[in-house]
Amino acid sequence: MPHNSTCKGNPGVDRAPVSTDSPSLIAGAAAPPTVAELSGRLMASYVLAGGINHVDGNNLPSKQAIAGISADLLRLLFPGFFDEEPIHSSEIGGVTSALLDSVLARLENEIGKSLEYAPPDGFAGASRTAVAHTLTLEFLGSLPRLRELLQTDTEAAYNGDPAAFSQDEVIVAYPFIEAIAVQRLAHELYLANIPLIPRIMTEWAHGRTGLDLHPGARIGTHFFVDHCTGTVVGETAVIGNHVKLYQGVGLVAKSLAAGQALRGRKRHPTIEDRVTVYAGATIIGGDTVVGEGSTIGASVFLTTSVPANSLVMLEATNLKIIPKKSRESYIVDYQI
Repeated sequence: MPHNSTCKGNPGVDRAPVSTDSPSLIAGAAAPPTVAELSGRLMASYVLAGGINHVDGNNLPSKQAIAGISADLLRLLFPGFFDEEPIHSSEIGGVTSALLDSVLARLENEIGKSLEYAPPDGFAGASRTAVAHTLTLEFLGSLPRLRELLQTDTEAAYNGDPAAFSQDEVIVAYPFIEAIAVQRLAHELYLANIPLIPRIMTEWAHGRTGLDLHPGARIGTHFFVDHCTGTVVGETAVIGNHVKLYQGVGLVAKSLAAGQALRGRKRHPTIEDRVTVYAGATIIGGDTVVGEGSTIGASVFLTTSVPANSLVMLEATNLKIIPKKSRESYIVDYQI
């Protein structure tokens, strides 16, 4: 796979103002360009804008390969649930060994690319291949522990949702399980200081499930996000045990105006044990701590810490219910 030359383009190249207008396609316009002309324009944009992966540089990990590896890791974590065909108990051993061997080879290759692209501290002089092999084996060795952790998430989802028919349904149907499984996998690689791959994994899961869990977030046992969609958990968030979130919750940073100067600093809130955060609530800031046993109501915008066993809710909201026959006096325009 190709290497990402800088997205900022080549230094020293003067750029023309960027146009947001498309050429006219109406009748009477100039003849459409040829493929050769289109190719030339694209090549020119590569020179000016950068952002290309080229085979004569350090290769980046492949997004497609990482997606495939992530899917196979889900098969290892939940045998039979993410397979096209059910696995007979007599076949599990052979299927698992073959799949582990395949994942080992493919993930080792992608980790090697990541290490070449951004070598971690202490990597200088070490064999990239040997280090990648060791890191991959250590990661795969964490799978039994992660399965135990994910079992607590499955239990929390089942116990916390009266609509759940069984824990099997939670695993096979709930997007949350897929998202948290990939996050916990990616978190292991994140802790090993492997660049790029953890974020590719969680963004793959984000696109599939609507749940945005950064691989850096520290998440305790018995975690559950009901309905998933639109919930965001930032890189430095810390979440305790038995925490339940709903859709549209944001555990986010207070301000990113300082940009890269904030790298490495705690920017996201801490949620202690047995906290429930209802739909649409936003909790911001690295110094914000939600004390254990607290409940944060829907649509709350929280910027300060709250003590343990608190109930945080909005007041003075106005809700009006009127007969439909009287609605002419209340003009509401819902057009978009």
